[in-house]
Amino acid sequence: MLDIAIIGAGPAGLAMALRLHQQGFRPTIYETVQELKPLGVGIDVKVYGTKELIELGVYDKFVAMSVDAEDSIFFNNHGQEIYAEKCGVHMGYVHEQRFVHRGYLQMMLFETVVERMGAETVVQGARLMEYRNIDGGVEFDLQHADGTVETKRADLLIAADGIKSVARRQMHPNQAEPVYSGITMYRGTTLMEPFRGGHTILHIGAPQIASMIVYPIAEDFEGTGKVLVNWVVERERDQTVEDWNQVGSVDEILPYFDTVKIPFLDVQQMLRDNREVYLFPLIRHEPLDSWSDGRVVLIGDAAHAMYPRGGNGACQAIVDGGVLAGNLATMPVEEAVAAFEQARIPRVNAMVMAHRGEGYEVIRRMVAERTGCEPFEDIEEVLPLAEADAIFSKYHSMVGQPRPGFEAGEPTGFRTWQVEANA
Repeated sequence: MLDIAIIGAGPAGLAMALRLHQQGFRPTIYETVQELKPLGVGIDVKVYGTKELIELGVYDKFVAMSVDAEDSIFFNNHGQEIYAEKCGVHMGYVHEQRFVHRGYLQMMLFETVVERMGAETVVQGARLMEYRNIDGGVEFDLQHADGTVETKRADLLIAADGIKSVARRQMHPNQAEPVYSGITMYRGTTLMEPFRGGHTILHIGAPQIASMIVYPIAEDFEGTGKVLVNWVVERERDQTVEDWNQVGSVDEILPYFDTVKIPFLDVQQMLRDNREVYLFPLIRHEPLDSWSDGRVVLIGDAAHAMYPRGGNGACQAIVDGGVLAGNLATMPVEEAVAAFEQARIPRVNAMVMAHRGEGYEVIRRMVAERTGCEPFEDIEEVLPLAEADAIFSKYHSMVGQPRPGFEAGEPTGFRTWQVEANA
């Protein structure tokens, strides 16, 4: 039985532990914070992410805390609709796409780890300082909350320690310093009445000015009868620190959405009614050619931090765990890690680069460029439905969820007003 240590009790590390437990291993997780709390805002869990959570045996818990995604609608900076598509099972996929609060998802995975493996599985208040490969294993130093340093040994060290990974910095010192993209994200939540039935994600604005994404992450939040809505705004500004919990203000972004008029959503009021606002810079972590060093292997953001666009960062981190755990159950450690890298690095690095290019969100930039950010008369003359369909299908295929019907020539996107007129 391998002695496996995991650094980090975020979704990546916790899902990794659950996957290992399914394969008969008993890993130990070491987490920097002294007490895990449900921090963060929303995550858009794609269909393949839901599949992973089903296989982890937490689907019912996940459904109870999340929102089924039905429609995804794109608008320009004047609130004019430019494209729409169905989501998850409503598109024809086998699994749902769901929206969830990152902190609640993390705590659910943490509680599941404790239920299945015991509270001693997660050691909190233990920060990784350094690792050293030794014959047949790895030694690593942990600094505890009281300042004491303890040296541990394991057969394998799995670093799921996030965007500021200590293991990544030691493994790749020449690629340790990320580069600011010039864009900062404002991430917040608002408690409000549901819009469009409470199962829609909105993509709003011209990226040349500012861009917004809005979606619900909890229904009947804390018994209020209202939904908790997650919103994210991107705009260019001076660099801020790379910290998910850096507090911001909507006063800096309200003017960018003065022209947005959407019949079912007052964007300005939603921003003013926020419960919390956090700043986070879009930082470029260059793709790595290797995620391992001897008996140490990186997963999740430590291995492939990507712009938080398109909902693939957290989902790909969870996929990492299933692939690596399956390899470890059937191969010697070195072969398992090598096979994991071979299977994952090319695919995920391609996603990292694609997210820098906006992914399918590029259609809003295209419309803005073709109209000079002015209102249009007919969207079909600006961005034909077939052209948008091709862009979306290429992106969905790249992330591992080809759109049902596209190869057969069936339209996969639509205009909501046409659907509603024919209903």
